[in-house]
Amino acid sequence: MSQKLILEISDETYQNLQHQANAVSLSVSELLTTQINDRYGILSKPNLSNMVEQEARQRLLSYAGVINLGYATGVDNESIDADLAKAYANDF
Repeated sequence: MSQKLILEISDETYQNLQHQANAVSLSVSELLTTQINDRYGILSKPNLSNMVEQEARQRLLSYAGVINLGYATGVDNESIDADLAKAYANDF
């Protein structure tokens, strides 16, 4: 069984909630329902916070290895040797 709850909140509060909901790809009502369920330990639906957490983790991991500096950065990089040679040459 479910119940409807009507809340009256300020526009600023709603905008903040909308921003938070957009960040985790939920509607404002889904976000609030999830937060209330998490806060009070009542889970009438699958734990949406875990689903949101998993989705966020997958989005984060999709960025792993994406940055390209435009030059090699490996340990056998010849530019590292050249940079070290220049640094040591300047010391003397």
